[in-house]
Amino acid sequence: MEPLRVGIDVSPLALTRAGTARHICSLLDPLEERPEVRLRRYSFGGSGRALVPVRDLGWYPAVLPAKARHDGMDVLHCPTHRAPFRSGVPLVVTFHDLAVLRHPETFNRWTRTYSRQALPRVARAARRLIAVSEFTRRELLELLEVPDEKIRVIPNAAADAFRPDGDAADGDYVLAVSTLEPRKNLRRIIEGFHRAELNGCRLLVAGMHGWGGVDLDGPAVEWLGFVQDSELARLYRGARCVAYVPLYEGFGLPVLEALACGAPVVAARNEAAEEVAGDAAVLVDPLDPNAIAAGIAEASERREELRQLGLERAASFSWAEAARATVEVYREAAG
Repeated sequence: MEPLRVGIDVSPLALTRAGTARHICSLLDPLEERPEVRLRRYSFGGSGRALVPVRDLGWYPAVLPAKARHDGMDVLHCPTHRAPFRSGVPLVVTFHDLAVLRHPETFNRWTRTYSRQALPRVARAARRLIAVSEFTRRELLELLEVPDEKIRVIPNAAADAFRPDGDAADGDYVLAVSTLEPRKNLRRIIEGFHRAELNGCRLLVAGMHGWGGVDLDGPAVEWLGFVQDSELARLYRGARCVAYVPLYEGFGLPVLEALACGAPVVAARNEAAEEVAGDAAVLVDPLDPNAIAAGIAEASERREELRQLGLERAASFSWAEAARATVEVYREAAG
């Protein structure tokens, strides 16, 4: 049997190094190892924010599907919800979350306007939708009224760099891993960290600037900016605990990465975090700084117990399995 010719859009890699980019990078290698598919990468170059409307209004609706059809692709896969509204090639689209519809106030004006108009059209155009969690599947059913038979759930996993063995960063610190934007709830994390009164402990924040003018202030708070996976794994291993309590999340990859490194985790009490972490993390109300403070204290005290639970939990997620399941979706879409 001839391998399926699959075009995959990697344009998001030019714009971000956050969760969606990590998903794409982690999925590409195991996909390319699958003999059943032959991948062709497509990308709209350039990283400037001014190019985003050009990409959204030109690349996805017109250029990308035309290229895939011209090149004889059997399937076109868009691994984020930015995708064509019509496609002559069977289309697969991955949805990570529907935060832009559930909490539009936490996004910039362009993203809010574009997504409100585009996402229903993208969902209708796709032959198959991949949701990264059961929670995101339910969001698709409710907010976009997608037929359940079109959706397949394929969870993320932690990349190979995130494992318990290896160097750990020095010092006494709580680690937060988030893009600096309103939805990530960093202000309450900082407030909860201070209320925990950890006697000389620092709060380290790893992540790129986003939008919304999110500032990191207060004593003992240090912004690290973007860090490579190898350094991020060191930070996870050395942390007193990892605090990841966004206002909304479709999966929460930093939670899984931290668990895979053996770090105790404080996560927001929501359906996505419960689905990913199970009982291997301390779950707290993300709107309550006192609850975040108590969660940091509890995670620190239960470090060894949570380490074992977290390692067991993280081992149940695999990018190789995600790639295998994704190939099955391609076959379904190709029909």
